[in-house]
Amino acid sequence: MGEIPESKIIEDKSIVVLPFVNMSNDQENEYFSDGITEEIINALTKVEGLKVIARTSSFAFKGKNLDVREIGQQLGVANILEGSVRKVSDRVRITAQLINAKNGVHYWSKNFDRQMQDIFALQDEISLLIADQIRENFGHLVIKDHLIQASTRSVSAYEHYLKGRYHQLQWTPDSFIQAIEQYDAAIAKDPEFAKAYYGNLQCYGLLAIWGFMPVEEAMGKAIDNFIIAKELDTELPEYPMSFVGRTLWKEWDYKGGYEYINQTLAMNPKHTDALEAMAELLIALGYFDQAELFVKKALEVDPLSPNHHFTMANVFYLKQAYDIALHYIEKALRINPQFDLALRLKVNVLVLLGKEEEVKELAENFEEKELINLLFAIVNKKIAQIPKEFLDQWESLENEEGEITPYKLFILANGNCPEAAFKLLKSGIELRRAQLMNYRYEPFLQSLKEIEGFENLHQANFSLTGNEEWFAKEKPSQILDEKEADLLKEKLIRYFEKEKPFLDPQLNLNALGSKLELHPNKLSYLINDKLQANFNEYVNNYRLNYFKKIAINPRFNHLTLLALAYDSGFNSKTVFNSFFKTKEGVTPSAWLKKAKAE
Repeated sequence: MGEIPESKIIEDKSIVVLPFVNMSNDQENEYFSDGITEEIINALTKVEGLKVIARTSSFAFKGKNLDVREIGQQLGVANILEGSVRKVSDRVRITAQLINAKNGVHYWSKNFDRQMQDIFALQDEISLLIADQIRENFGHLVIKDHLIQASTRSVSAYEHYLKGRYHQLQWTPDSFIQAIEQYDAAIAKDPEFAKAYYGNLQCYGLLAIWGFMPVEEAMGKAIDNFIIAKELDTELPEYPMSFVGRTLWKEWDYKGGYEYINQTLAMNPKHTDALEAMAELLIALGYFDQAELFVKKALEVDPLSPNHHFTMANVFYLKQAYDIALHYIEKALRINPQFDLALRLKVNVLVLLGKEEEVKELAENFEEKELINLLFAIVNKKIAQIPKEFLDQWESLENEEGEITPYKLFILANGNCPEAAFKLLKSGIELRRAQLMNYRYEPFLQSLKEIEGFENLHQANFSLTGNEEWFAKEKPSQILDEKEADLLKEKLIRYFEKEKPFLDPQLNLNALGSKLELHPNKLSYLINDKLQANFNEYVNNYRLNYFKKIAINPRFNHLTLLALAYDSGFNSKTVFNSFFKTKEGVTPSAWLKKAKAE
């Protein structure tokens, strides 16, 4: 644990869905193209074994004209889906292209032209086609028969929901209000639209936490929406996640928080908010190595999230590995230079490293610059005596509103007032101040551990012992037993040798499964596990052998190599030449010349 990874391992079964381009005449339809993109991302995350980059990292490339190979390298993915959406009245046209991120080659594309009322079926069709293409080219995946279900009966309600989601993800107080207006409009069109109620719940909760709406009013409205939402649909990840804020951060109920996070991850193991929450729970209890694993899981699918890099930095900060913490802080700030929490953590690290000039320069960005400089002096210059003018101002600190960073507490703890610091810490813990959740391991509070009663400030109700299921190695799924697999393997080989289905250039896994009366998931497993090849490789091997057989037959001397390749089932000159060179080590013409000379 603790190494600093600088390069990404690119998995073949991985994809980023770039924001679909809005090709509508009305630029306000941006909400629709963004919404379609997010729906496809969410659908693909349901495919077990497929790495799908999360929305935050995907949308970091919106409007940027970068080479797909560079994007693939940054995100550590082998496949890129890009496309466009054109919405006119009650019709929608979507184009989609699947691109190999290693070489920039488009290997699948399709246009879809449908009625708006078919939007959910269309999203499901696109998602399934993409998953099938990745499976056929790169290896076994278990794909459900459907990845998207209609979430509302009303297309109009769905459009309002997408507008609400678009505004919510702007992350400003005004945009939350606009999102609530759209969610309310969606509910008016369809009172049973659960996602719209969960959207309102999130917006009201954020307005309360950020202090942009009276807490009682905002939480009252949040609860009203939650009561209706849970009656409509408890199968959405939003349901268990809605409990995490209360149990984990409001009540410090780690056992309850763990259970709700687990429920969310059971529904979606790649849910980045849940992975982040699990990491923060483990950090608070000192399970740093396990927390690091969860942050890594989140970063695998959301590598451009400044928040995940910040959380990783926090792990190493609390372990007092300050150089590594600083590395992750800088990563977060490269993505978002104004990220306040990362800037504040950087101040803490620089103070602890004794970097006076850097601390002074960074402190200029904060209202608390005077406190920051005083903290530096007390920690590094051994000035134990806290100036009287500060102490006079801090007579009733425990009654003050919470601070983002508790500099006054840190100063008291490292100065000549440990008892006052302990009293202040105790008050903050009783109030469950979120910024004090990690108090047990906070470097600036280590001196307070010697004070009697420190260990009893808060009793955690959770231990990792007996709850290690998320850290166990995953067992490979076995869709077919050995006997059944052997019989099906023989059946498949006989079918290929007798019927030669590979000569059909349109052959795909679903069509072959239908011919063999075998579910595509089982057929995919059979080919990959028992024949040690992905579907396209298996089929193209037959095509290659057939080509070699007819290429040396004098009867076909009048045909070009490309014509022979097409007669063998290949439907692309590029695919044929590339596959042939990979397998034979020479070009088709060089091979043929040598074969005829022998």
